[in-house]
Amino acid sequence: MNATSSTLGQGSYTTLPPSLTERLSRALHWPAAIVLMLGALYLVFAIYAAGQAAWASGLLVLFTAGFYVYLSRGGFAWRYLFPGVAGMLVFIAFPLVYTAQIGFTNYSSTHLLSESRVRDYLLEQRDAVEDQVLAYSLHANGPEYRLVLRAEGEPTPRWVSPPLALRAGAPLRVDLTAPAAGNLPADGALPLAELIKHREALAKLVLVLPDQTTLHYLGLREFGPVKPQWTGHSDGKLTRMADGVVFTPSRDTGFFQSDAGETLQPGFKAFIGVGNYTRMLFDAEFRGPFLSIFWWTVVFSALTVAFATAIGMLFAVMLNWEGMRFRTTYRTLLFLPYAVPGFISILVFKGLFNQNFGEINAILDALFGVKPAWFADPLLAKTMLLIVNVWLGYPYIMILCSGLLKAIPADLYEASALAGASPATNFLKITAPLIIKPLAPLLVSAFAFNFNNFVLIALLTDGRPDFLSTKLPAGQTDILVSYTYRIAFRDSGSDFGLAAAISTLIFFLVAALSLINLRLSAKAQK
Repeated sequence: MNATSSTLGQGSYTTLPPSLTERLSRALHWPAAIVLMLGALYLVFAIYAAGQAAWASGLLVLFTAGFYVYLSRGGFAWRYLFPGVAGMLVFIAFPLVYTAQIGFTNYSSTHLLSESRVRDYLLEQRDAVEDQVLAYSLHANGPEYRLVLRAEGEPTPRWVSPPLALRAGAPLRVDLTAPAAGNLPADGALPLAELIKHREALAKLVLVLPDQTTLHYLGLREFGPVKPQWTGHSDGKLTRMADGVVFTPSRDTGFFQSDAGETLQPGFKAFIGVGNYTRMLFDAEFRGPFLSIFWWTVVFSALTVAFATAIGMLFAVMLNWEGMRFRTTYRTLLFLPYAVPGFISILVFKGLFNQNFGEINAILDALFGVKPAWFADPLLAKTMLLIVNVWLGYPYIMILCSGLLKAIPADLYEASALAGASPATNFLKITAPLIIKPLAPLLVSAFAFNFNNFVLIALLTDGRPDFLSTKLPAGQTDILVSYTYRIAFRDSGSDFGLAAAISTLIFFLVAALSLINLRLSAKAQK
């Protein structure tokens, strides 16, 4: 292998020929890129063929940008930024936009499908023509099978099928013939258990009589002709064949409904504008619990941060006293609530607060003769939540304050001691002002975290006790995020549109808190 030497000015360098790995990499570069492009195009086409043109377009734009960045010289500067930007678009921007979009619809468990799919579903509905239904029996014919059809209650067969393999697959049209000596099966009818084994294949059969009447599978014992329940019109309306009643798609209610107000199931997803937001503000039956839950969410987050900060700062100041013996032991014990996984601590407290068997009520009963109903009384349930959440949160504040205390110059306390100041004066005039400024952004973050503290509510109270006589089930200890979860996935009819609207509101509230956090952080650095 030869090397090429070059001289530039007073220096020289040697250019080595490319290694085998480098040559293979260059040779496979474009073939691999072409394979990836074809795979990406196939995925986009598959999504488009499934009727999702918008998602296919977005994915095509993302793939195009990725190939441009990594295959062209013009996009070289974006090669390290593109994964992060793409991740933000896919995992942050897309869920946010999608959730906000759902908030402007009536999407729920009764309005899952699009209008066109609901229309197609209704047009596919068929009724059996009862007076032409025929009973059938299935008979073995060597390795194959024959169908024998007869009228209900008649022993004499009317029609016989040719030998059938009965393999599940595409629908198969089978011409029936009149029974004759040569085509009647010799074996007896198969039992019900064998019919069940061949049910999938039998359901694919369309039996054709000599007059071209078609018989469809109606169950384990019957074939018969069917007639459509509905007739469609070019303007989107549907007419019920049984009585001629016309049903019009209503975009306001998301149902096909008649002039008399009769509606058809299922409903379809429709754009309702700001209907969900209007409901939050102006529907009295919904607004009452919603505003109570919103107010409790703010109070819960604020009190948790206030109590945790007070306790954590107090312990940090006490542990900062160098004359205290066993400081390390105390610090370790006080840090334990933060070291234990949160969900374990919550479940332990759920047992401790049990009204009949919990240790807390056992102690209160022995001392004062009372056994509070922590989970049944709204005020006690909220108090319990605050106690547990402060217990889980104060170690974090204590650690932060311990670090900040180390940054305060010791000569400030020495000068204060010479002036004869008390410990309370030192805390109020030196410690608190120097700690609170860098601590403020972290307290805002803690407030935002507790604003969405779903795990505590779900594991400890599950939002109970509930409000009485409300349109949607709502708990008095629910916070906005747990209330949204109940609306979307629990006992409120799976109202995804309303839940998405509340989620969007929560996002903007937390975003506002984040902006405040950024401003406080900027001020703290000045």
